[in-house]
Amino acid sequence: MSGCAARRYVAAALSRCRARGLPLWEPPPARGLRPLGVGGAAALPPLLLPPRRHLSSRNRPEGKVLETVGVFEAPKQHGKYETGQLFLHSVFGYRGIVLFPWQARLYDRDVASPVTEKSENAAGHGSKEVKGKTHTYYQVLIDARDCPHISQRSQTEAVTFLANHDDSRALYAIPGLDYVSHEDILPYSSTDQVPIQHELFERFLMYDQTKVPPFVARDTLCAWQEKNHPWLELSDVHRETTENIRVTVIPFYMGMREAQNSHVYWWRYCIRLENLDSEVVQLRERHWRIFSLSGTLETVRGRGVVGREPVLSKEQPAFQYSSHVSLQASSGHMWGTFRFERPDGSHFDVRIPPFSLESNKDEKTPPSGLHW
Repeated sequence: MSGCAARRYVAAALSRCRARGLPLWEPPPARGLRPLGVGGAAALPPLLLPPRRHLSSRNRPEGKVLETVGVFEAPKQHGKYETGQLFLHSVFGYRGIVLFPWQARLYDRDVASPVTEKSENAAGHGSKEVKGKTHTYYQVLIDARDCPHISQRSQTEAVTFLANHDDSRALYAIPGLDYVSHEDILPYSSTDQVPIQHELFERFLMYDQTKVPPFVARDTLCAWQEKNHPWLELSDVHRETTENIRVTVIPFYMGMREAQNSHVYWWRYCIRLENLDSEVVQLRERHWRIFSLSGTLETVRGRGVVGREPVLSKEQPAFQYSSHVSLQASSGHMWGTFRFERPDGSHFDVRIPPFSLESNKDEKTPPSGLHW
């Protein structure tokens, strides 16, 4: 990507961030303001954020005091970002750092597929065949300073694990651990040796000024990834758009537990809702259908999601959350709809793309929580 193209790309990204109300501001005209970084990086706009101590209760700066935290880099159109890459999330606006990539299969039902016929799957409902394409996601750490400011739009404790004791329903979470799609990464660089505040940052990464990016993986990060690979791995991503509302679902297998002389299989699923239009809409209801390989079909209806009825607007177009499901069978399917309300009081249903719940066939022993 040329320097001019990179500047246009970042300028467009900054414009989207401002439109969505993200915690990002352009620098005010001032002499002597020099962005951090070296070489060609200085040609891109600096990343400035309001110091958190200046934020009011309404999450807005009381004055126009800004602090430079780094300088944007040209986003990668090809290839992957490396471990240690700093970034700003283009949708939720938080600062983060890449731990390692995952190669996922993206099943995008909005993209025309060579196979167009309908087929009946194991769940017994008709659905369009979709061919998966390889897509890169990243395991990342979120800066703890930004978590309070995105909590209304994205859960920052979305990665959960089975507890390491016999209670089949006990779960625990790792705060500030997320999965981010390649196109949501706005990379930047910083001269700060500890640019991200997270309890795992210095445990997983160390500063090495001879490297690019200058944060390299410690042995503890490599060991953590290897030991927990089955419960962290992102493999399938499902996406579908209805009435300009895009729903993305990512399921994760969590493991199996024994309860009352039967096996209980657990999954977590992360859902992102995005309003691709300018009209304000609010999620009101959810309707799930859950099919188990044991032959059961369960229907779940309820108000909102995770106790909320999020509003999706041009300024804040996205909402992300995680939930869990358990089956007394090693596999199943889920699908359903979200009901949204328009400003005039009318309602419309948005399809949740059907997705499989699959257990790890090569699992020799049930997981016993997160290994360190």
